[in-house]
Amino acid sequence: MPPSAPTRAPHIPESVRALFPALAGSSEVYLDSAATTQKPRPVIDTIQGYHASRTANAGRGTYPWATGLSVRLSRVRARAAAFIGARHPDEVVFTGGATAALNAVALSWGLAECTDGDEILYNPRDHASNVYPWHHLRQLLARFGRRIELVGYRTTRTGEADTDDILAKLTPRTRLITTSHLHHVFGGLTTLAELRGRIDPAVLLCFDCSQSGGHLPVDVTELGADFAVFAAHKMFGAPGTGILYCHRRIHDRLLPFLPGGNSGVRLTEAGLTRAGMPELLEGGTHNIPGVLALGTALEVLESFDMAAVAAHNRELTTRLLDGLRRVPGCEFLPGPAYASCAVGYGIVSFTLPGITASDLGFVLSELGFLVRTGLQCRPGDSADTDSVRVSTHIYNTFDEIDRFTACVQTIAEEVS
Repeated sequence: MPPSAPTRAPHIPESVRALFPALAGSSEVYLDSAATTQKPRPVIDTIQGYHASRTANAGRGTYPWATGLSVRLSRVRARAAAFIGARHPDEVVFTGGATAALNAVALSWGLAECTDGDEILYNPRDHASNVYPWHHLRQLLARFGRRIELVGYRTTRTGEADTDDILAKLTPRTRLITTSHLHHVFGGLTTLAELRGRIDPAVLLCFDCSQSGGHLPVDVTELGADFAVFAAHKMFGAPGTGILYCHRRIHDRLLPFLPGGNSGVRLTEAGLTRAGMPELLEGGTHNIPGVLALGTALEVLESFDMAAVAAHNRELTTRLLDGLRRVPGCEFLPGPAYASCAVGYGIVSFTLPGITASDLGFVLSELGFLVRTGLQCRPGDSADTDSVRVSTHIYNTFDEIDRFTACVQTIAEEVS
């Protein structure tokens, strides 16, 4: 039997779930926040408000509807900079999402800066969006006679980047190290803190914060990031919106990857003139309702206190691990299950003998538990396997976790 506990973890007021209309009155348990988060009512209202009242294009007119939107977008940029720990608003670029942001790094920095023989260190077991752009960059550069090397590093048993392996693979030709801040399947947190003072400061650091943003406090300055990317839809915002953080020290080394209207570049007899940041990387019309919704999402997250959100997810993770450890045959993928102390950031992946992950996910959904299954956007290699992933957020409760683990235990006993 699951241990007795309050139906909600500490730190979280009872009114929280009421903010999320999709959860109101639902008998289903949503445990897939690493794929996308539920949207709070204020975010929904912001999107509807843009379309229902004074719809205009920011930066395209001198009338109040347009100029007012420009002011609102500037305020969201400043709020986003403060939320992620950027020192300057012009270090925040609005993108079409985290995938678009990582591709922007590859195209705006990589095409401009990488030369023959340069190396990029990456994790082959990261999300495909932090793997494929670098392979795409290598293929593009090869067409112009520049051959770069992609050097893969290992993942530890706790689901973190293996910094000893990174150190062993660093060479004078290493230009960039890219990693997931919080791994989307393993739930391991990587800060690269062990590398500080041990690598050439010229080596750039890129963090995929798609899973950590909106789930725990993130400070890009503290991380020492040159680039960092965030997915708005995983932090209560709308799909199709993201943040690319670019440290000021590399602004003059970037080229536009999407030149056009609003990108700030100008055509002269000598060619395209360079614009300042962030306009350099923001060609085209912004996803205005998405950016406005991001601003509202950040307000909601700040109202909860990110430290309290992180504590809530840690407690839920501990509860989940304790429950799954009692399930016969349950095997954990790398992650917090193997940590030497109680850690957890709301992501746990596992398998059961006698049933495939996809079949287990189907059975769980039929019983009202919504989880992710499969390789989960990993490129896949011999070390990877299909699994069930559970991912939580502020709106999940102890009671939901207890009912979930009890359900998994019943299934495990039936298929054994």
